Amino acid sequence: MSSEQDDFAIQCDGLGKAYQFYVNYNDRLRQVLFGRKRKYYREFWVLRGVEMKVRRGESLGIIGRNGSGKTTLLQIVCGITAPTEGTIRTHGRIAPVLALGAGFDYELTGRENAKIGCAILGLSRSEAAERLEAIADFAAVGEFLDQPLKYYSSGMASRLAFAVCAHVDADILVVDEALSVGDEAFCQKCFKFFEEYRKRGTLVFVSHDLGQVAALCDRAVWIDQGRVRVAGDPAATTEAYHEALISEGDRVDRFHIGP
Repeated sequence: MSSEQDDFAIQCDGLGKAYQFYVNYNDRLRQVLFGRKRKYYREFWVLRGVEMKVRRGESLGIIGRNGSGKTTLLQIVCGITAPTEGTIRTHGRIAPVLALGAGFDYELTGRENAKIGCAILGLSRSEAAERLEAIADFAAVGEFLDQPLKYYSSGMASRLAFAVCAHVDADILVVDEALSVGDEAFCQKCFKFFEEYRKRGTLVFVSHDLGQVAALCDRAVWIDQGRVRVAGDPAATTEAYHEALISEGDRVDRFHIGP
């Protein structure tokens, strides 16, 4: 690996992701049997031709409308889904703060889920045990830590999930609108953590709050209909995006599925 490549935490080259939409079950069966000759599905490219590099220690904001491909891009970065075309290279441990609590077992206690979350993110049993007290302090769910998650509110589950991701010593922290269910006090705690984390790690931050992106990020990327439309200074990028929201309106054709 060259020294130039070593400078980057994330490298996306010609990245694309397509989903297959079938009108009925028979078309799905025909695709399995005769798919080499023709396509029996409609193709929808969520991402196409994405070129993006994130330097180590950089804070990158990603903005865009609903359905523009932001979350899919993060899922590819985190290895949750594979690209249809192009390549993705990441360097270092990734903590995905995406759908917080999505992988939790709601029959297990918060403490048990925290241990499992640490293991999934690459910590050993002893490392997880060392961090449990700090995770509990950050989540601040009190006695509920030893109660099953089925008794948690969505905000309490999000607190615990974020606390786990904040304490696994990740090289890359990937955040996707994860704090929308948190109360104001917890959100302030999280953003204070982000500010500290930026000094030692790489942050990729998706938000519809343009002020947060401008405040937290060194650079911003605007994804529009699966492609990079603008990239650069956060203030200039968010301003261009905001002007487009006003001038272009809410067009239904953005959700068109290809023939």
